[in-house]
Amino acid sequence: MKVLVTGAAGFIGSHFVRMLLQDEEATGERHLVTAVDSLSYAGNLENLAPVRDSEGLRFERGDVTDAALMDRLAAGQDAVVHFAAESHVDRSIDGARDFVLTNVLGTQTVLDAALRGGVGRVLHVSTDEVYGSIASGSWPEEHPLEPNSPYAASKAASDLVALAYHRTHGLDVRVTRCSNNYGPYQFPEKVIPLFVTNLLRGLDVPLYGDGLSVRDWLHVDDHCRGILLALEHGRAGEVYNIGGGTELTNRELTELLLEACGAGPERIRYVADRKGHDRRYSVDCGKARRELGYEPRRDFARGLAETVAWYRENRSWWEPLLPRG
Repeated sequence: MKVLVTGAAGFIGSHFVRMLLQDEEATGERHLVTAVDSLSYAGNLENLAPVRDSEGLRFERGDVTDAALMDRLAAGQDAVVHFAAESHVDRSIDGARDFVLTNVLGTQTVLDAALRGGVGRVLHVSTDEVYGSIASGSWPEEHPLEPNSPYAASKAASDLVALAYHRTHGLDVRVTRCSNNYGPYQFPEKVIPLFVTNLLRGLDVPLYGDGLSVRDWLHVDDHCRGILLALEHGRAGEVYNIGGGTELTNRELTELLLEACGAGPERIRYVADRKGHDRRYSVDCGKARRELGYEPRRDFARGLAETVAWYRENRSWWEPLLPRG
């Protein structure tokens, strides 16, 4: 399969590229991956180091809003997997412009390129945050989109644009919406790598509000398997939720990270809650289970321990990414 992967040097995109190229021997299926990334602050070529010398990888630096570049890269591809996005809620609160440009205009540019290039399938990677907040139960894919942050609103808009290209142009577009990801190579602004790297340096961890907001945790490996299942077996014009099945309050997660890093509760520093902070996310994965055969495989306790160990053993990867001063 010839596949264009956008955002390919980011946390999830790079894992997907590594999975495609490293699984070739086990599966017997050869992939030719064209990887594109703008290498903004969260894009890192070191994330692709394990497959850097693969004959199946071609990397190009560029932005998904560049129509000429996307046209050139999309031509002749069997599929596009579109990860490229601005994704940090706090940054979107401070300034939403880059989120609208990359997440909305960038998605439209990629879709146009896929349409002009005759691409067979487009997998648009989205988030459970487009649904808003849910007090109880879990969201099915048909739930109305009710985003509460500028980031989530930009992703909801990109979902609608993607699905509109299927309905208007007949482009084979599938959308996946995932819960909170964790794993190695995650930029240390998200809660797990932020807290782990702080604790490893002897610093406190900033816990929002009362710490009782709830998130469902999904290992990046399970997420990327779900994406591949949707790409290979999903239906055009459909949305698939991909969750991990482990719901924790932020306080519970923090306590697990403290224990894993050998630290005590005195290292928690409560900070003012995020503006418009969603209280709880929870996705219903029944559709992905029925249609794709998706089930999360990674045990959370083991996955978290392995993730903490990875950050402990790879300070040379994350220390250069920390703010100076």
